[in-house]
Formats: sequence, structure tokens, C-alpha cells
Amino acid sequence: MSMTLSDAAHPALTTISEEEQMFRDAVRDFATSEIAPLVSEMDEKQEMSAELIPQLFELGLMGIEIPEQYGGTESTFFTSILVVEELSRVDPAVAVLVDVQNTLVINALNRWANEEQKARFLPKLASETIGAYALSEAGSGSDAFALACRATQDGEDWVLNGHKLWITNGKEADFFIVFATVDPEAGYKGITAFLVESDMQGFSVGKKEDKLGIRASSTTELLFEDVRIPAANVMGEVGMGYKVAIETLNEGRIGIGAQMVGLAQGALDHTTQYVQEREQFGRSIGRFQGVQFQLADMATELEASRLLVYNAARLKDAGQDFVIPAAMAKLHSSRMAQKVASMAIDLYGGYGFTREYPVEKLYRDSKIGTIYEGTTNMQLQTIAKSLLSNG
Repeated sequence: MSMTLSDAAHPALTTISEEEQMFRDAVRDFATSEIAPLVSEMDEKQEMSAELIPQLFELGLMGIEIPEQYGGTESTFFTSILVVEELSRVDPAVAVLVDVQNTLVINALNRWANEEQKARFLPKLASETIGAYALSEAGSGSDAFALACRATQDGEDWVLNGHKLWITNGKEADFFIVFATVDPEAGYKGITAFLVESDMQGFSVGKKEDKLGIRASSTTELLFEDVRIPAANVMGEVGMGYKVAIETLNEGRIGIGAQMVGLAQGALDHTTQYVQEREQFGRSIGRFQGVQFQLADMATELEASRLLVYNAARLKDAGQDFVIPAAMAKLHSSRMAQKVASMAIDLYGGYGFTREYPVEKLYRDSKIGTIYEGTTNMQLQTIAKSLLSNG
């Protein structure tokens, strides 16, 4: 296996098996050859390339942890993290589509769906269907369980009414895990997870957000008007949706950490190459000690985040407690990505502020890391509560 200079400098890579390295390298080659030429156009049009999505399925990137019996790769959560990281080096917008599919939707089904539900939905998710995770609403962001979306029982069925906001993959998805309350008086204990398909009568996709970054990734509103959902589409027990959501988001945060690590690695890679080519005062700017120190700072912060993310993913695969490591990984990596992408623009100078070079987009993309799947303040609160409860 060939290694780049940046690979050789990564202590974290010593934790990756030969099989994982081969898979990671295949994803890297695909991202470089197939995704990179499309990045600028997709960002400008705010649309995922239609030719790209089938390739993601063909490579097995949309069903990484789905068992082979359902057509999936049957690999590990850590492998999903490596895939998200590698895709993010080239385009974090493509990476988040894959991330939501694997770390949220498929993870939730693997853990909470019954056998009949797995048999119905996992083969589709492995081969052709994009999934989305619908929790957020206008009045429930960090207060995730202040849900107004309501499901009322009617005979054996449930009737769903309300709307969701900021749903990643909303435009492309045909399958949705939707959280709604069946009993507002019960608070979080009334939350239930429903499996919704896009062809159900009364369901529609609403406004698509015009975003600062990851613009090729669709972020939409979902509308539910008397959507009739059969009892067979309730995932887990009625009233246990809060547990499904919390535990799935803990895993999803590691995915966002990987996205930010990949993004920052892409920014550093571009910048390292640029400073060796750009000349000022008769020599490349990379020969100036001030520039070298900035690169060293970027690389060190990046490696710290990578180790946090990898550790959290390994703990998850080992069945050990990973909640605090996941919060730390997301907290550090989201802050780090903004810092590294910003420093990249500084080192590019005026060129970095233009769309002619890729670091401008990576800087815009980095901001979302501190917001979705748990804001920075929520991660700080999670970590602090753990410290105080153990004090």
C-alpha cells in the first residue's frame, strides 16, 4: 500500500488494519477521481450529482454496517468513520449524505428495528434507497424532545401530523425515521419512532434551505398531513423514541467528528502543496519559518481530533461506553476544522478568499460542525455533567 507524506505523519493510522487501509484507499481513489471534478458545480447548483449517487451504492458505501444477508457490506462502525473522513477530504457535502445513511439511519435500524422491518427496509437501503433522520423541528433544536409533530392512534394505524425542519438528505431520501409524540402530556416518554416512506399519502418535502456550506447536501422541511402509518412501521416500543434518538445521535456525533477531520485534512493537504508552489521574496513561502509553524500547528490540532474520533469509534465497536468520548470528539474536531480551514485561507492570502481555490469552500463547510447533531454548548454540557457526577 502506498502512503502519502501526510499519511506517514499520522500516528492514528497505526490503529487501522490492513483490510481497513485497503478499503480507505479505495474510497480515497474514488473521491479523487469521481467526486473532485463535480465539487464546484454541485456547490454552485446546490445539488448532488445524479450520476454520483448510484456509484456510492455500487461501492457499498451506503450500507456499510448492513448484514450481508440484506445485501450490505457487514463491516464495522469504524469503517463507516473512515469512509466519511475520506469523502470529506474532497467534499463534506457528499460525506454527510453517506454519514446520515450509515451512522444514523442504518445504525438505528440495526439496533431498534424488528426482524420484519429489517427484512423490508435494509435491502433497499443497501442497494438504492437513501434514508433520512427526522427529529428537528422549529421549536426543538437543542431541546430535541420539545416536539410538536403528533401521532394519533386510529384503530391499528397511527395518523401523523406536523412538520420537520433542517432534515439532511430530505430531497434525495425515500425512507425516513420520523420522531413524533403520541402523548404530549407524557413529555419525552411520549416520543415514538415511525418508519415513513416517501410515497405515503399526505407526506411531502417542503422548502429546501439555501445554506452557507455543504450546499450540495439537501436540507429540507418535511410536511405530514394525516399520513397514515401502519402499526408495523413503529420502530421500537411506543414511547421509547427518546431512547432511540439519544443513543443514535451519540453514534452520529462520531460521524460528524470524522467529517470535520476529513475536511481539515483536505484543507491542510491543499495548503501544504500551495505553500511549496507560491513564491514571495525569491523563494517558496513554505520555506519561511512562520509559515512552517502554522502548518505544524494545523497538523497537530488535526491529529488530536483524529485520535479522539478513532478512539470513540473503536469504543463503540467494542460495546464500551463511548458517550463522553463521542462528545469530546465532536467538540474538538468541529472547533479544529474551523481553525484549520481559516488558517488555510490565511496562507493562501487573497487567492484563498476566492472561489478559484478549494479552501474557501472548505471554510464555509466547516461551520456546520459546531451546530448539527448537537451544538458545541450541548457537547460541553454533556462532558461537564459527567465530570460533576463523578466528582
